[in-house]
Amino acid sequence: MTVLSSRPAHPVDPGLVSIALEVAGRLANDASDVIMATAGRGVRPDSDESPFDWVTDTDRTLERHTRRVLTAEFPSIPVFCENSDVDVPGDSEFRWVVDPVDGTANYTAGMPWCAYSLALVDRWGPVVGVVADPYRAQIYAAARGRGMRANGTPVRLSERQGDSLVVCTEMTRTGPWAGMGEFISTAATAGTGVRVLGSKCLAVAQVALGHVAAAVLHGYHEWDVAGAVSLAVESGAVVLDRRGEGAQLPADGLLVAAPDAADEVLGWWQSALNGQLS
Repeated sequence: MTVLSSRPAHPVDPGLVSIALEVAGRLANDASDVIMATAGRGVRPDSDESPFDWVTDTDRTLERHTRRVLTAEFPSIPVFCENSDVDVPGDSEFRWVVDPVDGTANYTAGMPWCAYSLALVDRWGPVVGVVADPYRAQIYAAARGRGMRANGTPVRLSERQGDSLVVCTEMTRTGPWAGMGEFISTAATAGTGVRVLGSKCLAVAQVALGHVAAAVLHGYHEWDVAGAVSLAVESGAVVLDRRGEGAQLPADGLLVAAPDAADEVLGWWQSALNGQLS
């Protein structure tokens, strides 16, 4: 039996939360406009490395804009990004984490599956999370204890949300994660399809929206998913590590699932990992 995650009991100044939501929402709208104006239109990454490591001019433009606005509005809160030279520290009271374009390979190809993700995080997890889904003209937003909204409409998972026949996962930077093939086969045997769509942020967001039963990420960076995890927690999803222990941003893999699907999908994941060790 899994240890179900619960809504955080750590209050934050409501004034800070309200301002953070407003500013993050503006930035998400800006990012959505930029992504839609430039996606697939001749943009090219800097290097010949793996597409999982691509960085485009749009990434840099949105990062600079985000940093400029957040630094002006919240001068005492550091901002960390996918392209930062340092890892996110664990000792700051608050920090902003941003992924300007999550799903860069899709964005470069003009495939309609990428996102802008921004979150205000403290030591217990996301405080505020905003995700822009440009191709669907959606801004998803959540704040600790205030629920989740999609374009202003409240979203809450139903008791039977885990009946979805789809689970999402993503590759690592070097390709399929160890046990990924077995995980997909086990899910298929159970009548569930696994989708690899190219954006960790949107994979988790689909759970929060009730479109898929779960998302399994073998590895990730905080900026990849913090915004979407905020959505998931506030919509009523379960957030676990690969041992089945509740944590908002666990260091040891990430499972986000509808409550009634969490145990089954966790079992598939653990079985796949154990098969690699045998």
